[in-house]
Amino acid sequence: MITLDQAKAHLNITTDLDDALIQGKLDAAKAWVGSYTASDADADTAPAPVREAVLMLTANLYENREASLVGVTAQALPFGLLDLLAPYRAFAF
Repeated sequence: MITLDQAKAHLNITTDLDDALIQGKLDAAKAWVGSYTASDADADTAPAPVREAVLMLTANLYENREASLVGVTAQALPFGLLDLLAPYRAFAF
């Protein structure tokens, strides 16, 4: 299970000020990755790349809270996220 403390460590955040916000981003990332892979991304048996993808997406959602950014190059998903998930992707036809 990926915890709030693990997400905060990944984000290098040491205060409790944004705990509720980070938890919401973590929950959304778990749901997105779980849907993409048709698995429980938060299970203890989840492969390391899937767990890393959850942390990467959590960080992206936390750092980029708006739909548009000015003065920077934006991507829909963090670089490398889909590469981590490629072996676990669930295709639907």
